[in-house]
Amino acid sequence: MESMTTPKIDFKKDGLDNETLLSLYQAILLPRLIEEKMLSQLRQGKISKWFSGIGQEAISVGVASAMDKDEFILPMHRNLGIFTTREVPLTRLFAQFQGKNEGFTNGRDRSFHFGTIDYNIVGMISHLGPQLGIADGIGLANKLGSEGKATFVFTGDGGASEGDFHEALNVAAVWDLPVIIGIENNAWGLSTPSNEQFRCKQFIDKAIGYGIPSEDAIQVDGNNILEVYSTLKRVTESMRKNPRPVMIEFMTFRVRGHEEASGTKYYPEGLIEKWQEKDPVENYEAYLLQEGIISQEQIDELKEKLKKQINTELKASQALPEVTVSTANELNDIFAPSAIEVTPETGKRSEKRFIDAISDALKQSMERHDKLVLMGQDIADYGGVFKVTEGFVEQFGKGRVRNTPLCESAIIGTGLGLSIKGWKAMVEMQFADFVTCGFNQIVNNLAKLNYRWGQNADVVVRMPTGGGVAAGPFHSQSNEAWFFSVPGLKIVYPAFPEDAKGLLAMAIEDPNPVLFFEHKALYRSVSADVTDAYYTLPFGKANVIQEGTELTIVTYGMGVHWALKQTAEMDASVEIIDLRTLNPLDTETIFASVNKTGKALILHEDSLTGGIGGELSALITENCFTALDAPVKRCASLDTPVPFAAQLENNYMASDRLEEAISTLINY
Repeated sequence: MESMTTPKIDFKKDGLDNETLLSLYQAILLPRLIEEKMLSQLRQGKISKWFSGIGQEAISVGVASAMDKDEFILPMHRNLGIFTTREVPLTRLFAQFQGKNEGFTNGRDRSFHFGTIDYNIVGMISHLGPQLGIADGIGLANKLGSEGKATFVFTGDGGASEGDFHEALNVAAVWDLPVIIGIENNAWGLSTPSNEQFRCKQFIDKAIGYGIPSEDAIQVDGNNILEVYSTLKRVTESMRKNPRPVMIEFMTFRVRGHEEASGTKYYPEGLIEKWQEKDPVENYEAYLLQEGIISQEQIDELKEKLKKQINTELKASQALPEVTVSTANELNDIFAPSAIEVTPETGKRSEKRFIDAISDALKQSMERHDKLVLMGQDIADYGGVFKVTEGFVEQFGKGRVRNTPLCESAIIGTGLGLSIKGWKAMVEMQFADFVTCGFNQIVNNLAKLNYRWGQNADVVVRMPTGGGVAAGPFHSQSNEAWFFSVPGLKIVYPAFPEDAKGLLAMAIEDPNPVLFFEHKALYRSVSADVTDAYYTLPFGKANVIQEGTELTIVTYGMGVHWALKQTAEMDASVEIIDLRTLNPLDTETIFASVNKTGKALILHEDSLTGGIGGELSALITENCFTALDAPVKRCASLDTPVPFAAQLENNYMASDRLEEAISTLINY
């Protein structure tokens, strides 16, 4: 890196003293020197991938330097300066790049795909957009807790095309969240230029459409570290007193490829050279020299000192042992530890419908956990489409019982952001079918977070599910199998009011992500005597609700009621197992029953192909083969969408084929 003689950027001190100016120089120089070293390491094959932020350092360093250290920053690929300015130990950072245990992800994820609560950083996933919703959740926690803190989240001109950007920006605006949406406009999304990404003149034009006033939609020279720093200082000081979202567009350029393997051949000739004239490090250095704030001798000494530090810490990281492989550790880290004591049932019982039990569990959990926030479409004054939260606003207020815009991804992300700040979140899908719009947040953020960098996701997603109510293909699906194969998700599916209350309370207690399925047709059709006081039931404990000797039916949800009704009309000794939770799965109870009866029927409302029944069948066959007197049989719904007309829906349902399935196995 050669010194520039005259700066080509218009720097303004803006009242900053020389000590601050020099500290900013050291802060911007460090990531540049690390980058140069890492590119050398990449060429030598000592690291496997690198996303270069050369030419964009002023943004990361300016942001991190201006914000309080206890304020969260959510960076992306090219924000090395966030980590270095927050003084993340370099040995550990380099170990992360090398995939070693001493990194932040135990070798499970790469480069900057991690977070660290110790330094108030929440890293990205490859999908780019979802972290914007997480920032909303952190901002919401700051606002609810009256903490007077700002949150900064990065995105790029490419990432801002994703739906998550629009959802999160809208939520931040509607809820007046103290979140800064920082857009690094480097004019390219990998090889796609801006004119193929968007048609607006500039990104800050988008802010006004969400109700963000023009004074809070700010464009700055992203290569001018003093402009970045001073802007962030001014904005954060204002936001701490007056919580609201602010959009900042940083005009900059990515000198190197999206990542090193992709190169830069798609850039027009001369473009890189043009932007190199605006190099943020060289220009700032030239400015300090010109102003007599630093001498060339001091620059040389500082560079030598930092290079020595980098080499020393790099050697220390390289001396660390290669990542250790332990299957036990891999499996143990899927979920955060949750040694929760079960709260027993005590006191009076009264008759409650399924929906009353759900409402009871939510209300008592809200009373028990003052940092529990409920979010969902129409759940506040209206009480939700099923009236589960009716009257909650009057008791708990709109701060904790929140109507949301129609943006499932942003709201699930908000739940995760709340969790990162030590809160609990319950997100209601108005119908389980709508979870597709938040699928990425569930399977790639909630499910993988603890495994990746040891951060739990304390979020419950309630899923009103199932058919039999003539609601057609988009309000009737049984979609629990979509999540059954995703490590890191707990899945609960009760069939009775007493289980619904105790298991939902446990789901909220559990620090891990829980998908809680509630069959809509059971809400007002099933009643039972349920304990009035707060209690919890353990996960992973199936219930043998009917004993028998000739056949075992393994089922859950509505299937339990179908099985009880059908077997009551037949002359057969059938054992019925209500799984209650699908993950964790109580295989011990399943195997004991099948080993006793010798025959197994798996019943579920979901379509046959790809349903949970296939996995249960395999487990039973592998573990109970010598005890089986017949092949394991599945009874499930048709491999079609759920139809609307009652006659077609009845034909679709597994219940239409249940009697025949039982008879076939009994008579085998």
